[in-house]
Amino acid sequence: MSQHYKKAGVDIHQGDKASHILYQAARKTWKNRSRHLGEVITPFDDFTGLRVMAVGKLPAGTVLGVGFDGVGTKVEIGERIAHHHTIAFDLFAMVCDDAVVRGGEPVLVGTVLDVNTLGKEDESYLNFIKQLADGYVKAAREAGVAVINGELAELGVRVTGYGPFNYNWSAGVIWFARQDRMFTGFEIKPGDALVGLQEEGFRSNGLSLARQILRQNFGEEWHTKSVNGKKLGELALKPSRIYTRAIVDMIGGVEGKPQAKVHGVAHITGGGIPGKLGRILKPRKLGAQIDSPFPPGDIVSFCQALGNVSDREAYRAWNMGQGMIVVTPEPEPVIRIARDHGIKAKISGRVTQTPGITIVSQGAFKKDKVLKFS
Repeated sequence: MSQHYKKAGVDIHQGDKASHILYQAARKTWKNRSRHLGEVITPFDDFTGLRVMAVGKLPAGTVLGVGFDGVGTKVEIGERIAHHHTIAFDLFAMVCDDAVVRGGEPVLVGTVLDVNTLGKEDESYLNFIKQLADGYVKAAREAGVAVINGELAELGVRVTGYGPFNYNWSAGVIWFARQDRMFTGFEIKPGDALVGLQEEGFRSNGLSLARQILRQNFGEEWHTKSVNGKKLGELALKPSRIYTRAIVDMIGGVEGKPQAKVHGVAHITGGGIPGKLGRILKPRKLGAQIDSPFPPGDIVSFCQALGNVSDREAYRAWNMGQGMIVVTPEPEPVIRIARDHGIKAKISGRVTQTPGITIVSQGAFKKDKVLKFS
């Protein structure tokens, strides 16, 4: 049976080896929840066994939520340069940082990895699985979560991309929150400070536009071209910053005490500042004046100028230097906690009574000019 299956493009033995690699990586992440909500319990200690989480003694008013997302087309950049160590940072940032914007504490992550092939014994791609697993462990530690499972499937021509090893990676996250600490948007008040948390890369958003610009200007092998001594593929692959643990420290999570007054959090992904900050300001019909944003990272600025992307479009497509914005009446503790986690943070602006968002642009074409978004 396995020989027929192998001829169909699926090698069961390679699949077992890959699953074992991911399982061993997941095991290393369980210590991230040791003696905390979501501690992983394993009645049967093997990768096919049952794994559950401890949720006893939850504080009154605790609620559970789930979220799902994926890395998207950023995996193609990893495929181009055969470097997959950091992709897990992009995956965990997408699901875990989305959970904290609701006031939640991410606890457990489960992933689904679909590959075209794991190769054959004499030409195995298990080394790439090991790279992904290495990033798994580091990203989970950065987010403070445990990986409860890692599903893997060889799907042949259903998965395509650049080069011989192609994959899609998605994840689900389980998060908990104290209902009285969740953000609804109604907590935000005019005059609240907007604290920007710096992001130097693209995260996992706007990569289709960036890749199109690079391909049009440098050809299909754009990732091999160098700018200021660095390959474009390496620059574009810069991993997402994970803000989860810093935000959880600020808001207290489920079990801790809040260390800062936070009225709202915006994760700056698709739609940029106007879309994501605008969403949390909408319930009270408030606006924002951003007069001191972080400048976009070097690779973002490079792609904007190269592709002649207007500042207005760039601020809607990319994060343009801030991966997260925290709304707070007391910015000093927020900035201190972010810096304790190695994240650059500063006051970027204020919440206004008047709807609409204005940004003093740090883009390539209208630097220091005011952009208005309704």
